Amino acid sequence: MLNLEKVFSVHGPLAETVKNFRARPFQVEMACAVAEAIAGKSVLVAEAGTGTGKTFAYLVPALLSGGKVVISTGTKTLQDQLYGRDIPTVRGALKLPVTVAVLKGRANYVCHYHLERAQQDARLQTRADVSYLSAIASFARTTTSGDKADCSAVPENAAVWFLATSTRENCLGSQCPSYDQCFVMEARRKALAADVVVVNHHLFFADVVLRDEGVAELLPACNTVIFDEAHQLPETASLFFGTSVSTAQLTGLARDTRLEAAAGAKDYAPLPDAALALDKAARDLRLAFRQDNGRLPASALDGDAGFRSALGTLLAALDRLSGELKGQAERSEGLMRCWQRALSVAESIERWRSGLEEDRVKWVELFGHALHLNSTPLSVAEIFRGQVEADARSWIFTSATLSVNRDFSHYCGQMGLSEARTATWDSPFDFAKQGLLCVPAGLPNPNTPEHTEAVVEAALPVIEAAGGGAFMLFTSLRAMHRGYELLERAFEERGLDFPLLVQGEGSRSEMLVRFRDLGNAVLVGSQSFWEGVDVRGEALSLVVIDKLPFAPPDDPVLSARIDRMNREGRSPFLEHQLPEAVITLKQGAGRLIRDETDRGVLMICDPRLVSRGYGKRVLASLPPMRFTRDAQEAVAFFTGPARTRSSARRARVPPAIKQR
Repeated sequence: MLNLEKVFSVHGPLAETVKNFRARPFQVEMACAVAEAIAGKSVLVAEAGTGTGKTFAYLVPALLSGGKVVISTGTKTLQDQLYGRDIPTVRGALKLPVTVAVLKGRANYVCHYHLERAQQDARLQTRADVSYLSAIASFARTTTSGDKADCSAVPENAAVWFLATSTRENCLGSQCPSYDQCFVMEARRKALAADVVVVNHHLFFADVVLRDEGVAELLPACNTVIFDEAHQLPETASLFFGTSVSTAQLTGLARDTRLEAAAGAKDYAPLPDAALALDKAARDLRLAFRQDNGRLPASALDGDAGFRSALGTLLAALDRLSGELKGQAERSEGLMRCWQRALSVAESIERWRSGLEEDRVKWVELFGHALHLNSTPLSVAEIFRGQVEADARSWIFTSATLSVNRDFSHYCGQMGLSEARTATWDSPFDFAKQGLLCVPAGLPNPNTPEHTEAVVEAALPVIEAAGGGAFMLFTSLRAMHRGYELLERAFEERGLDFPLLVQGEGSRSEMLVRFRDLGNAVLVGSQSFWEGVDVRGEALSLVVIDKLPFAPPDDPVLSARIDRMNREGRSPFLEHQLPEAVITLKQGAGRLIRDETDRGVLMICDPRLVSRGYGKRVLASLPPMRFTRDAQEAVAFFTGPARTRSSARRARVPPAIKQR
């Protein structure tokens, strides 16, 4: 094996390949820690600050180990970045004969069977759907991967993709007439044969729980599992170790039943009629709630006659559809699968409605056009510990935000990693020179109605001094929309011509491209822009956060966890709520300084940082910037002699490969 210090040295193979490579002592230390964990088949929880180069720090020892490695990332974007850029860079630099595959959930691959069914159906909603479906069919004839991300002619969020891809429920498996040409199966075969497989967290946990998408087949032969962006795991694990039934599943079942009936039971009219009744019942269940979105504990619905009636109607519609499908199931494999799905989802809903599962909380989540019935474990620690201890392999958890002031007890407790080795490496950036942390004096309590207006008022002079190039991050959608309205009005009144963008105007990736291209824009966002966003240079010089991101205490899952901790005589605030807020805040703050040459102001408009005792604990976890309570210092940061802004509109320079 190559010496790791030599690999990362200024004369090493990485320096010869990666533009502007720098030798970073912390990167070498982390790589050595990862190598030790791999060799000892142990567990490592590693926090590496922005700029440490953590991606290369785990990739180098992983690729040199010679074993099979599964790398799980937070998003499909990071997954594609690892597969398409970072791993090939390291593999090429080290001249390793390592084979690599990427594996995504089945909904990312064109399904020949469902595409054909959709083409035979004349009920497409719009002309755009007809055009998109034709483009997908053309893509399916020429692609070797079937990955919808490669189909540039159709947006990834186009509704028609639901008709051209499969789900765990409606996949026909080996009985599918197109099984030999299945893109999902081909992706699995490549993953099983590869030395390194890149997945994402949702797929990893869906697989561990459901034994469905291919990861479960990979794990027995795997020597090392690496989780990048590991701070997302507790929430993802809770989602998948719980159960959920959505109205989208039910309308999908109704749609698939109608399509299968049209293909294999045209002479039996009661079947599409029953499917139509289920579709209506599922939509009526969502309409039982007036609010656009929200999360409600099941206990709050005990006295809701409208909800109980709609749920009963839904179960009756499911029972009717199951009966009709039972009599027709032998006519085709597709109808048989629909019958099995109807029985399974009816059982899940009945269990949700009547079951009392210990250590779980039942709740309802509302979206614009959908509703989810959820059952979530209060803790995933024991469940996940069982996964880690099941086989002898190394497990690496890494992120820039896993600790609270270097204390990993909260994260390790959530994930059941009490025996893990923990380590932290600070960012190499000079935050004292590059940044300023401002907590403006005189702001009202963050729980008061006037707080959002005060935040915008405090931020405006700094935005103007910075020449735009700002993120305004809010902890709720309501505050975000209010903040956007106030900024829009203030820009008009003050004659400020900075482009104003707001979350929801397009996909996150589209909005980031616009933000970078404009160079002097102000982007107003909420949760979508708190993490996983990398904007370097003067395009982003100011990050304003409205308040500490405490989760709403009336959230049904959090409320149940708080109740349990109170019963156990523990402090929910100090042991759970505060650490969660700190980790989230660190993610938001991390958007500002992304490079050695970046400079900027982080403004957190929450007086509790200085008025409450826990504020010191929060501040100690943030990058060590110079601190002020005087907003004029933030203005002076941009207007003083050390600061020169380039033209308001900057040309976009394509990024070279950067050390990661």
